[in-house]
Amino acid sequence: MQRLTERIEATVRAHDLIPRGGRVVCMVSGGADSTCLWHALAELGYDVGAVHVHHGLRGTDADEDARHCRALMGAEVIEVEPAPTEAALRELRYAVTAGRGLRATGHTASDQVETVLYRLVSSGNAKGIRLRRADDVVRPLLEVTRQETAAYCREHDLPVREDASNATTARGLIRHEILPLLRRLHPGTDANLLALAAERPRLPRALEASLVELLGSRDGSKAADLGGGVRAVREYDVLRLEGTLQWGPWSLTSDRDDLEVRARRPGDRLAGRRKKVQDLLVDAKVPRSRRDDWPVVVRAGEVVAVPGIAEAPGWEGAVVVREAP
Repeated sequence: MQRLTERIEATVRAHDLIPRGGRVVCMVSGGADSTCLWHALAELGYDVGAVHVHHGLRGTDADEDARHCRALMGAEVIEVEPAPTEAALRELRYAVTAGRGLRATGHTASDQVETVLYRLVSSGNAKGIRLRRADDVVRPLLEVTRQETAAYCREHDLPVREDASNATTARGLIRHEILPLLRRLHPGTDANLLALAAERPRLPRALEASLVELLGSRDGSKAADLGGGVRAVREYDVLRLEGTLQWGPWSLTSDRDDLEVRARRPGDRLAGRRKKVQDLLVDAKVPRSRRDDWPVVVRAGEVVAVPGIAEAPGWEGAVVVREAP
Protein backbone atom coordinates (compact mmCIF):
# COMPACT_ATOMS: atom_id res chain seq x y z
CA MET A 1 0.00 0.00 0.00
CA GLN A 2 1.29 3.47 -0.87
CA ARG A 3 2.57 5.39 2.16
CA LEU A 4 0.47 8.31 3.35
CA THR A 5 3.29 10.79 2.77
CA GLU A 6 3.61 9.60 -0.84
CA ARG A 7 -0.11 10.14 -1.41
CA ILE A 8 0.09 13.62 0.10
CA GLU A 9 3.05 14.45 -2.14
CA ALA A 10 1.12 13.16 -5.16
CA THR A 11 -1.74 15.53 -4.35
CA VAL A 12 0.62 18.47 -3.85
CA ARG A 13 2.41 17.86 -7.15
CA ALA A 14 -0.74 17.05 -9.18
CA HIS A 15 -2.32 20.36 -8.19
CA ASP A 16 0.87 22.45 -7.82
CA LEU A 17 -0.04 23.35 -4.23
CA ILE A 18 3.49 23.98 -2.88
CA PRO A 19 6.75 24.54 -4.80
CA ARG A 20 9.25 21.70 -4.35
CA GLY A 21 11.09 22.31 -1.07
CA GLY A 22 9.13 25.55 -0.67
CA ARG A 23 8.04 27.39 2.45
CA VAL A 24 4.57 26.68 3.86
CA VAL A 25 3.00 27.63 7.18
CA CYS A 26 0.60 25.06 8.65
CA MET A 27 -2.46 26.38 10.47
CA VAL A 28 -2.55 24.01 13.43
CA SER A 29 -5.12 23.32 16.13
CA GLY A 30 -3.28 20.51 17.91
CA GLY A 31 -5.65 17.85 16.55
CA ALA A 32 -4.59 14.81 14.53
CA ASP A 33 -5.32 16.33 11.11
CA SER A 34 -3.18 19.46 11.43
CA THR A 35 -0.48 17.59 13.39
CA CYS A 36 -0.24 15.01 10.61
CA LEU A 37 -0.11 17.83 8.04
CA TRP A 38 2.75 19.61 9.83
CA HIS A 39 4.80 16.43 10.34
CA ALA A 40 4.17 14.87 6.89
CA LEU A 41 5.09 18.03 4.97
CA ALA A 42 8.33 18.30 6.94
CA GLU A 43 9.06 14.63 6.21
CA LEU A 44 8.57 15.41 2.52
CA GLY A 45 11.26 18.09 2.64
CA TYR A 46 9.19 21.26 2.69
CA ASP A 47 10.24 24.26 4.79
CA VAL A 48 7.42 24.02 7.33
CA GLY A 49 6.29 26.52 9.94
CA ALA A 50 3.19 26.54 12.15
CA VAL A 51 0.68 29.07 13.43
CA HIS A 52 -2.10 28.55 15.98
CA VAL A 53 -5.03 30.94 16.44
CA HIS A 54 -6.17 31.09 20.08
CA HIS A 55 -9.84 32.13 20.23
CA GLY A 56 -10.10 31.64 24.00
CA LEU A 57 -13.51 29.99 23.64
CA ARG A 58 -12.82 26.92 25.78
CA GLY A 59 -11.02 28.41 28.75
CA THR A 60 -8.12 26.34 30.08
CA ASP A 61 -8.57 23.74 27.32
CA ALA A 62 -7.87 26.41 24.72
CA ASP A 63 -4.85 27.59 26.71
CA GLU A 64 -3.54 24.01 26.73
CA ASP A 65 -4.09 23.72 22.96
CA ALA A 66 -1.94 26.81 22.42
CA ARG A 67 0.81 25.56 24.75
CA HIS A 68 0.75 22.15 23.04
CA CYS A 69 1.13 23.64 19.53
CA ARG A 70 3.93 25.93 20.65
CA ALA A 71 5.84 23.12 22.41
CA LEU A 72 5.41 20.38 19.79
CA MET A 73 5.49 22.37 16.55
CA GLY A 74 7.10 25.66 17.51
CA ALA A 75 3.85 27.34 16.48
CA GLU A 76 3.37 31.08 16.53
CA VAL A 77 0.31 31.70 18.73
CA ILE A 78 -2.07 34.52 17.76
CA GLU A 79 -4.66 35.52 20.36
CA VAL A 80 -7.94 36.94 19.04
CA GLU A 81 -11.39 37.81 20.33
CA PRO A 82 -13.92 35.04 19.65
CA ALA A 83 -16.34 35.32 16.71
CA PRO A 84 -20.07 34.41 16.96
CA THR A 85 -20.31 31.52 14.45
CA GLU A 86 -18.24 28.63 13.10
CA ALA A 87 -17.99 30.34 9.71
CA ALA A 88 -16.91 33.63 11.26
CA LEU A 89 -14.27 31.85 13.37
CA ARG A 90 -12.90 30.15 10.27
CA GLU A 91 -12.67 33.39 8.27
CA LEU A 92 -11.09 35.14 11.25
CA ARG A 93 -8.34 32.50 11.30
CA TYR A 94 -7.63 33.12 7.63
CA ALA A 95 -7.65 36.89 8.13
CA VAL A 96 -5.27 37.05 11.10
CA THR A 97 -2.78 34.63 9.53
CA ALA A 98 -2.60 36.52 6.22
CA GLY A 99 0.78 37.86 5.17
CA ARG A 100 2.66 34.70 6.09
CA GLY A 101 2.94 33.43 2.53
CA LEU A 102 1.56 30.05 1.58
CA ARG A 103 -0.59 28.54 4.35
CA ALA A 104 -1.87 24.97 4.63
CA THR A 105 -4.85 23.64 6.55
CA GLY A 106 -5.57 20.09 7.68
CA HIS A 107 -8.89 19.64 5.86
CA THR A 108 -9.33 15.97 4.89
CA ALA A 109 -11.60 13.89 2.68
CA SER A 110 -13.72 13.33 5.80
CA ASP A 111 -14.23 17.10 6.11
CA GLN A 112 -15.11 17.16 2.40
CA VAL A 113 -17.87 14.59 2.92
CA GLU A 114 -19.35 16.60 5.81
CA THR A 115 -19.13 19.88 3.90
CA VAL A 116 -20.87 18.53 0.79
CA LEU A 117 -23.67 17.03 2.90
CA TYR A 118 -24.15 20.27 4.85
CA ARG A 119 -24.25 22.40 1.70
CA LEU A 120 -26.68 20.01 0.00
CA VAL A 121 -29.24 20.39 2.76
CA SER A 122 -28.58 24.06 3.57
CA SER A 123 -28.33 25.58 0.08
CA GLY A 124 -29.06 22.88 -2.48
CA ASN A 125 -25.55 22.80 -3.97
CA ALA A 126 -22.77 20.25 -3.67
CA LYS A 127 -19.85 22.65 -3.76
CA GLY A 128 -16.94 21.14 -1.85
CA ILE A 129 -13.81 22.43 -0.15
CA ARG A 130 -11.31 23.72 -2.69
CA LEU A 131 -7.75 22.43 -2.80
CA ARG A 132 -6.62 26.06 -3.01
CA ARG A 133 -8.25 29.29 -1.93
CA ALA A 134 -7.63 32.56 -3.75
CA ASP A 135 -5.70 33.87 -0.71
CA ASP A 136 -2.95 31.22 -0.92
CA VAL A 137 -4.47 28.72 1.50
CA VAL A 138 -3.93 25.11 0.35
CA ARG A 139 -5.36 21.76 1.53
CA PRO A 140 -2.78 18.96 0.91
CA LEU A 141 -4.75 16.38 2.96
CA LEU A 142 -7.99 16.66 1.00
CA GLU A 143 -7.57 13.16 -0.47
CA VAL A 144 -6.87 11.31 2.80
CA THR A 145 -9.30 10.51 5.59
CA ARG A 146 -9.49 11.52 9.22
CA GLN A 147 -8.90 7.90 10.22
CA GLU A 148 -5.66 7.91 8.25
CA THR A 149 -4.34 11.09 9.88
CA ALA A 150 -5.09 9.65 13.33
CA ALA A 151 -3.26 6.43 12.42
CA TYR A 152 -0.29 8.45 11.14
CA CYS A 153 -0.02 10.33 14.44
CA ARG A 154 -0.13 7.07 16.40
CA GLU A 155 2.50 5.51 14.14
CA HIS A 156 4.87 8.46 14.69
CA ASP A 157 4.09 8.87 18.43
CA LEU A 158 2.74 12.38 17.87
CA PRO A 159 0.60 13.60 20.79
CA VAL A 160 -2.64 15.29 19.76
CA ARG A 161 -5.33 17.37 21.41
CA GLU A 162 -9.04 16.50 21.24
CA ASP A 163 -11.64 19.28 21.00
CA ALA A 164 -14.68 18.01 22.90
CA SER A 165 -16.74 21.01 21.80
CA ASN A 166 -16.80 19.75 18.20
CA ALA A 167 -19.62 17.36 19.06
CA THR A 168 -21.98 20.27 19.84
CA THR A 169 -21.52 22.05 16.50
CA ALA A 170 -23.45 21.58 13.24
CA ARG A 171 -20.45 19.67 11.87
CA GLY A 172 -20.49 17.48 14.99
CA LEU A 173 -24.15 16.67 14.43
CA ILE A 174 -23.36 15.60 10.85
CA ARG A 175 -20.27 13.64 11.89
CA HIS A 176 -21.66 11.77 14.88
CA GLU A 177 -25.36 11.33 14.09
CA ILE A 178 -26.38 11.97 10.48
CA LEU A 179 -23.51 10.32 8.56
CA PRO A 180 -23.62 7.08 10.63
CA LEU A 181 -27.32 6.76 9.76
CA LEU A 182 -26.69 7.44 6.09
CA ARG A 183 -23.93 4.81 6.05
CA ARG A 184 -26.40 2.29 7.47
CA LEU A 185 -28.78 3.25 4.65
CA HIS A 186 -26.08 2.86 1.98
CA PRO A 187 -22.42 1.84 2.36
CA GLY A 188 -21.36 4.07 -0.53
CA THR A 189 -22.42 7.28 1.21
CA ASP A 190 -18.92 8.77 1.60
CA ALA A 191 -17.74 7.86 -1.89
CA ASN A 192 -20.89 9.28 -3.49
CA LEU A 193 -20.65 12.56 -1.58
CA LEU A 194 -16.99 12.88 -2.56
CA ALA A 195 -17.98 12.27 -6.18
CA LEU A 196 -20.42 15.18 -5.95
CA ALA A 197 -17.62 17.45 -4.72
CA ALA A 198 -15.53 16.52 -7.76
CA GLU A 199 -18.25 17.42 -10.25
CA ARG A 200 -18.00 20.65 -12.21
CA PRO A 201 -20.25 23.41 -10.82
CA ARG A 202 -23.76 23.63 -12.28
CA LEU A 203 -24.94 26.64 -14.20
CA PRO A 204 -27.12 29.17 -12.36
CA ARG A 205 -30.67 27.81 -12.37
CA ALA A 206 -32.17 30.60 -14.54
CA LEU A 207 -29.40 30.21 -17.13
CA GLU A 208 -29.75 26.43 -17.12
CA ALA A 209 -33.51 26.74 -17.62
CA SER A 210 -32.99 29.03 -20.64
CA LEU A 211 -30.59 26.57 -22.25
CA VAL A 212 -32.86 23.57 -21.57
CA GLU A 213 -35.77 25.40 -23.18
CA LEU A 214 -33.59 26.36 -26.16
CA LEU A 215 -32.30 22.82 -26.70
CA GLY A 216 -35.71 21.25 -26.19
CA SER A 217 -37.54 23.47 -28.67
CA ARG A 218 -38.78 21.87 -31.92
CA ASP A 219 -38.31 25.10 -33.85
CA GLY A 220 -35.74 24.92 -36.63
CA SER A 221 -33.90 27.90 -35.18
CA LYS A 222 -34.24 29.66 -31.86
CA ALA A 223 -32.25 32.11 -29.74
CA ALA A 224 -32.07 32.87 -26.02
CA ASP A 225 -30.62 35.86 -24.21
CA LEU A 226 -28.26 34.51 -21.52
CA GLY A 227 -27.51 37.91 -20.02
CA GLY A 228 -24.26 39.81 -19.85
CA GLY A 229 -24.37 40.56 -23.58
CA VAL A 230 -24.31 36.86 -24.58
CA ARG A 231 -26.89 35.08 -26.75
CA ALA A 232 -27.23 31.38 -27.41
CA VAL A 233 -28.37 30.59 -30.97
CA ARG A 234 -29.51 27.12 -32.08
CA GLU A 235 -29.92 26.39 -35.77
CA TYR A 236 -31.18 22.84 -36.12
CA ASP A 237 -28.47 20.67 -34.50
CA VAL A 238 -25.82 23.44 -34.10
CA LEU A 239 -25.58 25.58 -30.98
CA ARG A 240 -23.33 28.65 -30.77
CA LEU A 241 -22.79 31.54 -28.40
CA GLU A 242 -22.60 35.10 -29.64
CA GLY A 243 -21.44 38.27 -27.95
CA THR A 244 -18.91 39.20 -25.30
CA LEU A 245 -17.99 36.76 -22.55
CA GLN A 246 -17.21 38.20 -19.12
CA TRP A 247 -14.70 36.13 -17.11
CA GLY A 248 -13.71 37.84 -13.88
CA PRO A 249 -12.10 41.15 -14.91
CA TRP A 250 -11.72 40.05 -18.56
CA SER A 251 -14.08 40.70 -21.48
CA LEU A 252 -13.44 38.21 -24.30
CA THR A 253 -14.83 38.62 -27.81
CA SER A 254 -14.30 36.54 -30.94
CA ASP A 255 -15.87 36.20 -34.38
CA ARG A 256 -15.34 32.43 -34.22
CA ASP A 257 -18.08 30.13 -32.95
CA ASP A 258 -15.92 27.09 -32.11
CA LEU A 259 -14.11 28.37 -29.02
CA GLU A 260 -14.49 27.51 -25.35
CA VAL A 261 -13.29 29.49 -22.34
CA ARG A 262 -12.39 27.66 -19.14
CA ALA A 263 -9.95 27.68 -16.23
CA ARG A 264 -6.56 26.09 -16.77
CA ARG A 265 -6.05 22.40 -15.99
CA PRO A 266 -2.93 20.48 -14.94
CA GLY A 267 -0.80 19.70 -17.98
CA ASP A 268 -2.36 22.33 -20.27
CA ARG A 269 0.02 23.45 -23.05
CA LEU A 270 -0.39 26.15 -25.67
CA ALA A 271 -1.07 24.55 -29.08
CA GLY A 272 2.07 24.41 -31.20
CA ARG A 273 4.34 25.21 -28.27
CA ARG A 274 6.06 22.96 -25.72
CA LYS A 275 5.64 25.29 -22.75
CA LYS A 276 2.94 24.58 -20.18
CA VAL A 277 0.30 27.21 -19.45
CA GLN A 278 1.48 27.09 -15.81
CA ASP A 279 4.98 28.14 -16.92
CA LEU A 280 3.62 30.91 -19.14
CA LEU A 281 1.78 32.37 -16.14
CA VAL A 282 4.90 32.09 -13.96
CA ASP A 283 7.04 33.79 -16.62
CA ALA A 284 4.46 36.57 -16.87
CA LYS A 285 4.75 37.03 -13.07
CA VAL A 286 1.07 36.28 -12.49
CA PRO A 287 0.63 35.91 -8.69
CA ARG A 288 0.00 32.34 -7.55
CA SER A 289 -3.38 33.37 -6.09
CA ARG A 290 -4.62 34.44 -9.57
CA ARG A 291 -3.36 31.55 -11.70
CA ASP A 292 -6.24 29.14 -11.10
CA ASP A 293 -8.75 31.86 -12.05
CA TRP A 294 -6.95 32.92 -15.25
CA PRO A 295 -9.01 32.06 -18.36
CA VAL A 296 -7.72 29.96 -21.25
CA VAL A 297 -9.33 29.83 -24.69
CA VAL A 298 -9.70 26.32 -26.11
CA ARG A 299 -10.61 24.85 -29.50
CA ALA A 300 -11.22 21.10 -29.82
CA GLY A 301 -9.41 20.47 -26.54
CA GLU A 302 -6.31 22.52 -27.43
CA VAL A 303 -5.41 25.78 -25.69
CA VAL A 304 -5.13 28.44 -28.40
CA ALA A 305 -4.82 31.56 -26.22
CA VAL A 306 -4.01 32.59 -22.67
CA PRO A 307 -5.61 36.06 -22.62
CA GLY A 308 -3.12 38.83 -22.03
CA ILE A 309 -0.21 36.34 -21.97
CA ALA A 310 0.22 34.36 -25.18
CA GLU A 311 -1.48 33.06 -28.34
CA ALA A 312 -0.81 29.89 -30.30
CA PRO A 313 0.77 30.25 -33.75
CA GLY A 314 -1.93 31.22 -36.25
CA TRP A 315 -4.32 32.41 -33.56
CA GLU A 316 -2.99 35.96 -33.20
CA GLY A 317 -5.92 38.36 -32.79
CA ALA A 318 -8.57 35.64 -32.89
CA VAL A 319 -9.76 36.68 -29.43
CA VAL A 320 -10.07 40.33 -28.45
CA VAL A 321 -9.27 40.78 -24.78
CA ARG A 322 -10.06 43.69 -22.51
CA GLU A 323 -9.18 43.65 -18.81
CA ALA A 324 -10.71 46.01 -16.29
CA PRO A 325 -8.15 48.37 -14.72
